[in-house]
Amino acid sequence: MRLNATVRDVTERMTVRSTKTRRAYLEKIRRIQDRGPLRNTLSCGNMAHVAAACSGGDKRRLIDGASGNIGIVSAYNDMLSAHQPFESYPGIIKEAARSVGGTAQVAGGVPAMCDGVTQGQPGMELSLFSRDIIAMSAGVALSHNCFDAALFLGVCDKIVPGLVMAAASFGHLPAVFVPAGPMPSGIPNDEKARVRQKYAAGDLDRKELLRAEMSSYHSPGTCTFYGTANSNQMLMEIMGLHLPGTAFIPPGTALRDALTRASARHALEISALGENYTPVCEVLDVRAFVNAMVGLHATGGSTNLVIHLCAMAGAAGIVLDLQDFSDLSAVTPLLTRIYPNGLADVNHFHAAGGVGYVIAELIGGGLVHEDVKTVSGRGLSAYTEDPFLDENGALRWRPGPAESLDTGVLRPLSDAFQKTGGLVRLTGNIGDAVIKISAVHPSRHVIEAPVRIFHSQDAVKDAVQAGELDCDVIIVVRFQGPKANGMPELHGLTPSLGVIQERGYKVALLTDGRMSGASGKIPAAIHLSPEALDGGPIARLQEGDVVRLDGSAGTLNVLTEPDIFQSRPPAQADLSAYQDGLGRDMFQIFRQTVGPASAGAGVAIRNPSTGWAEL
Repeated sequence: MRLNATVRDVTERMTVRSTKTRRAYLEKIRRIQDRGPLRNTLSCGNMAHVAAACSGGDKRRLIDGASGNIGIVSAYNDMLSAHQPFESYPGIIKEAARSVGGTAQVAGGVPAMCDGVTQGQPGMELSLFSRDIIAMSAGVALSHNCFDAALFLGVCDKIVPGLVMAAASFGHLPAVFVPAGPMPSGIPNDEKARVRQKYAAGDLDRKELLRAEMSSYHSPGTCTFYGTANSNQMLMEIMGLHLPGTAFIPPGTALRDALTRASARHALEISALGENYTPVCEVLDVRAFVNAMVGLHATGGSTNLVIHLCAMAGAAGIVLDLQDFSDLSAVTPLLTRIYPNGLADVNHFHAAGGVGYVIAELIGGGLVHEDVKTVSGRGLSAYTEDPFLDENGALRWRPGPAESLDTGVLRPLSDAFQKTGGLVRLTGNIGDAVIKISAVHPSRHVIEAPVRIFHSQDAVKDAVQAGELDCDVIIVVRFQGPKANGMPELHGLTPSLGVIQERGYKVALLTDGRMSGASGKIPAAIHLSPEALDGGPIARLQEGDVVRLDGSAGTLNVLTEPDIFQSRPPAQADLSAYQDGLGRDMFQIFRQTVGPASAGAGVAIRNPSTGWAEL
C-alpha cells in the first residue's frame, strides 16, 4: 500500500527539521560503537567487581567475555499493581540467558510512582519530573559499561517514557522492553464513572466510593482503562520495542513467562556479540516516532504522550512539534472505543484483535511505515501476529485475526468510529494547547462561554459544591505548568465538571496543567504554552472574559478586544505552598530549569528546537 501523503510529508519535514540534531546524536553513538563491546575495555579490578556476587558459572562466562551480558533495569515495587509482577522477572531472565550461554544482572532499579495514588495530592507535583529522574536513574544503572544489551521492565505513566529516554542515551545497546500485562477486568467502567460522579455531587458516601474503586483496581497487573500506562504499551508495540504481541498478555500466565524468557534470549541475539546486532539507536528513528503518533491517534490514546513523545524523540536527536501531531490526527481514523472513549477495557480490546489488528489496518491503509527496524528483526508486519504456546509449550506466533471480533470495540479503517484521531492542537491568542476529543460528544466540540479563574483544583471543587458554577462556563485553572508546580494532572476535576455538564450546562476546562490519560468527556484545553508563570496570555485572563474553544477548527481564543487584553499586566500567584514538604523542596532545581510542555517539559534531555538547549 502506498504511504499516505500526509504521513510522508510529516516524516520528511521531521527528518529535515532534525537533520543537525539527529546527526549529532548518531555520531555520538557511533563513537561508542567503534570501541566494540565495552565490557572488554574494563580493567581486571573493574571486572572483579562486576562478577564478585555471581555464581560460579555466571562468573566464568562474564570473565570469558565471549557471551553476552544483559543489564536488567527494573521499575519493580510491590505497591504498584502494574509493577508488582516484575518481582519474579530477574530470575526468569537470568535462567533464560544461561540457557543460551549468556548472563544477566539487575543493573539497577528506577522509581515508579503511581498517578492513581497521587491524584489530587502533593506527590502529583513530582510526577512529571519523575520521568527525567527515571531516565537518569537508568543511566546510572547502565553506566558500569559491562552490558551487551538491556531489558527494561516498566509499564506505567512516566516510567516507560523515562526508560525510552535512557535507552536512547545508551543507543549503542540493543534494548528490549518487557511489560507485565493488565489485571483482570473489574466492575464496568461506566459504573465506576457513575459512582465517582454521584460522590462528587454529594449523593454517595466515601464507603460506597471506596467499594467501587477497589472493585476496579483489585489485583496485580496494569489498570485496565486506556490511560497513559496502556497507551505506553501500545507504543512499545508499534515502535517495535517489544517482542510482537507482548503488550496485553496477563501476568502470572505461562504465555507471559514464555515471552519474558524469549525477550531475554532475543536481547542476546541482537547484541554486538550475537548474529543480528540491532542497537536501539537504529530502532528509534523518525519513522518509529511517526508510527507512534499515528498509533496514538488511531486508538484514542493518552494526552500525556504528546508531552512524552516530544521528550523521547529529543533523546534520540529527533524534533517533534504539536503540528506533527495535529496533521497526523487529521488523516488517522479512530479505530477503537476503549474507556474513557467507550465502555470496553484493554482486555476486551485485546480479545477483539488488539494492537495487532490496529497495526494491520494502519499498514493496509498506508498510514504507518512498515519498513522500519524493530527488535524482532522484522518490519512492522511482525507486530500483526499473535504469540501462543503450541501443544509442546513452545512459544510461536501466528497471524492475528483478519476481522475484528467485536466491532463495538475495534473497527477496520473502512468503518472507523470517526474519520480523524482523538487529539487536536488548539492555537490562538491564548497560546498553544491540546485537546482530546475522541471521548467528547460532537455537540461539545465547540464551547463559547465566560471564564471563571482558579489557581487550584480544590478551589474548583469547592465552587462546584457551593453551586457557584451552575452556568455555561469555561473554567480556567492556571499556574499549573511545569515551572509553577511540576504540571500535576488535574484528573480529580473530571467528576466535578461532569456534574455541571450533566445539569445541562456547557462546560470546558482551560489549563496550563495536565489531565489524566483517562480524561475524556469534558472538553479540556490542556498543556497550554506559554504557561502562566512564564507570562503566557492565560495570565491575562480575567473573570467574565469570553473564550471560544473550537475543537473542530483547532482554535482557542479570548474574545476580549485585543488592545485591552494585551495591555493587562499578567496575574501573579502565591506559589509558596508548592515549594517544600513531601519531597517538593528537592525538586526546586527542576522547576527552575524545565522546558515548556510544547517541547516535552524536559530536564534531563531538552528539545533543541526551542533554542534553550542543545543535545
